[in-house]
Formats: sequence, structure tokens, C-alpha cells
Amino acid sequence: MGKVVRIGTRGSKLALWQANYVADLLRAAVPDYTFEVEIVKTKGDKILDVALSKIGDKGLFTKELEVGLLDGSVDLCVHSCKDMPTQLPEGLSLVAMPPRVDPRDSLVAPVAGMTIETIPAGARVATGSLRRVAQLARLRPDVEICEIRGNVDTRIGKVVDGEFDCAILAAAGITRLGLTEHISSIIPVETMIPAVGQGAIVIEARENDEEISQICAAIADVNTMCAVDAERIVLADLEGGCQVPMGAHARQENRDGRDLFVLDAFVASLDGQRLVRTHLEGSAESSQALAKQAVADLREQGAEEILEEIRVMEGQ
Repeated sequence: MGKVVRIGTRGSKLALWQANYVADLLRAAVPDYTFEVEIVKTKGDKILDVALSKIGDKGLFTKELEVGLLDGSVDLCVHSCKDMPTQLPEGLSLVAMPPRVDPRDSLVAPVAGMTIETIPAGARVATGSLRRVAQLARLRPDVEICEIRGNVDTRIGKVVDGEFDCAILAAAGITRLGLTEHISSIIPVETMIPAVGQGAIVIEARENDEEISQICAAIADVNTMCAVDAERIVLADLEGGCQVPMGAHARQENRDGRDLFVLDAFVASLDGQRLVRTHLEGSAESSQALAKQAVADLREQGAEEILEEIRVMEGQ
């Protein structure tokens, strides 16, 4: 048995799946070490009866894990990348991301093949995300949008039990938990732009811990990190968070033998009535420049005015 590396994680089924997935990747890549998964309860796990947008803490699912990193009780933490604030505590950094899976949103419904377009008028559609609320309100003003909290399996259960007619969840979490039979359709990026970092798992560690950084580098996927970095630039520059309806999705595409870096981003008002978006393409080497251009494009279309209105409304 080699040196023990302690992996901090939330205790939900999805968080444990992700932590054990990372642990298995690390065991295969660096077999001289022993990896142990440790559960840490976060604020987001304890407060389940309040809308995420009302709690107002950007570190909702990460803060307690980061305390563990800083006090040395864990050596690295595994997070859903979309839960990560753009500003990390001093002394911590994001050191690696394994390959991303499908970052798109999905529609969970009892009817196979149902899409956003074919949801019956008046249906109760559940989501816990302002980003999804704003886009859905614009796409389908004739449905009733309902707040939902809980883990992936809990949310699916509420649809199965008939509490809601359907729900919108990240395809990645459903897939990782082996629950894809509940997905009635995948929502195209052209219809609904995903959250920053959606579908990606990120490893956070202490900045000065070179040994842990080197270990994690063995399972890092360069394309994933490049794409998520661009998305997080958009989020950081516009000062977005879970209280703001915005999203960004970057990816590498090969088109007619050409490698392209593609970026979609949007900002919307809370009711979805005002929405600005941009679509940019370039080289992978220009990913950060494209992210900055996306921010400029959105600002030129009025993103700052929309965001300021939201801050005033939310008392930020």
C-alpha cells in the first residue's frame, strides 16, 4: 500500500459516483498510491426546502469541501464543475478534469420522445435552475414552470410519481447514474444553452501541493479543460452565478477536416422576455480570446443592463 490520498466529496449518489470514478481513474494511472473517498456534508445538501436562487451562496455545494482542503483533512476534492464559483478561496486551484460527457440538458417525461416543442400546453415542468427557467419561459410561455429541489433520482421520482408532468435535468447526471430510460429527449444547444461546466467533473486541490497536482494531471483531458476554461471566463467576466439566468457552452468540432473551437453563450432576464446570445467559432488556440469576444458581444447587445436589473430585483 502506497501513500494514502484522501478524496473529499458530497454524499449524494451522483457525487459519490463521480468521486469513485475519479478514484478508479487515479488508481489505474498512478497505482503506487492508495485513494480513499471521504464524504463531507455541504450547505446545499442540508437545505433542501429553499430554491437554490434564494439561498444566495455561490459556494453552496463546495465551501465545506474547500475547508477540508485548507485544513488538510482531505487532499483533493471532486466536484460537478457547474457547482464551482469562478473565484476560489486563496490557496486552492482547479488542477484537472477528466473527459467531459454530454453537457446538454434533457427532458425527463413519462412519454418517450417528448421534446420541449411537444410538451402539452399547461403542463407542469419542473426545474431548479434560473437558466432553464428563462430559456423555457421564452420557448414555451404556455407551460407552468415549477421549482424542484433534490438529488437526480429524487427529481426523476417526482415526475414518475406524477407530482410534475416533466422536468429538465442535465443529461450527464442521469447518464452517470444509469437512469437514461427516463430521458424522453436531449435538448439541443441551439434550443437551450447549458450551464457553464455542465457535464464536466473537476478536481480541486491546494495550489502548493505539487505532488497531488502531478498525480491528477495523469487523468486530465486537455480539450475539456480548454472548453470549460473558456466558459468560466464568460461567467467570471459577467459576474454570473446560480442567481443569474446565463449559460455558456464551448466545444471542439471537426468540420470538413477543419478543427474548430465553438462557443455559444447567453444572458436573459428572469422572465426570459429579454435574451441576448452569441455564437463564435475559431481555433483552439484562440479559445480565451473567443471567450472575451463572447462577453463583448453580449455586453454590446445589452447584457449588462439585464444583469443590473436582476441584481436590483434580487437585492444584490
